[in-house]
Parts: sequence; C-alpha cells; structure tokens
Amino acid sequence: MRIVVQRVSRAQVSIEGKVHSSIGKGYLILLGIGSDDTEEDITWLAQKVVKLRIFDDANGVMNLSIQDVGGDIIVVSQFTLMANYKKNNRPSWIKAAPHDISVPLYERFCEALSKAMGKPIGTGEFGANMKVELVNDGPVTICMDTKNKE
Repeated sequence: MRIVVQRVSRAQVSIEGKVHSSIGKGYLILLGIGSDDTEEDITWLAQKVVKLRIFDDANGVMNLSIQDVGGDIIVVSQFTLMANYKKNNRPSWIKAAPHDISVPLYERFCEALSKAMGKPIGTGEFGANMKVELVNDGPVTICMDTKNKE
C-alpha cells in the first residue's frame, strides 16, 4: 500500500457536483493498493497514520498527532499511486490491485482508521470521478509505502 498524507486545514471530495465528504483540520489521504497488499499492510499503515506527529505543538514543533489535535481524515482511493514508469513515459498500473481485491482492502483500511481514531472518517467513492479540493497546511506532505518502511 502506498499513501500520500497531506496535512490540511480543510478538504472535501465532490462527486457529480455534490459534496461527498468534507473535513476541517486533519489529513487528506490518497491510497494506492497493490496486488500483493494484505491485512498486515492495513494494520501497520493505520497505526502509523494515527500516531504520525506532524501537527505543531505550542512551540511550533511538529510533535502532535491527529488524535492530539482532534483532527479528521478523508481517504480517497487512487490507483495511480501504483504507477510504474520505469520503462516508458506512459505509466503502467500492472502492480495495482484489481477491483475485487482493492475495494475490500480500501474499505478495511477506512474501517481500521475509523476504529483507531474512535470516530467516523470521510471517504471518496471507489472508482468514481472525484473532485478533490484541499488547503494543504504548511505544506506538509508525507509519503508512505508498506513495502518500503522507512
């Protein structure tokens, strides 16, 4: 699994001109799912996200987690994060999980985050043409890959 975590002051996802999810302070997470991803990836990643300390404390140091600041999360499925562009200029998505694997893993990742946060999280709609708006706070953007745990 690959994610892009963006610290936001606000974000929203619209589908067909209607707001599907919106948040104030928190994270907008773009999620790419690979064909070799498992429940272990979900568990590791969900815990890493909620414990990630990228909000400023009283001294202006990134030392607080999303739970510490009472933030919210929106997760948007984005298979293009699994792009392979090594051989050509036209990306290949051969490493992206097929629909029958990725939908359940996306849903389980969202459930794991919701459980870890102790409240509902916002989502996109898997496979929909979404319009994602955000105000990146900082900007602060963190990339994570469960196959490359840096």
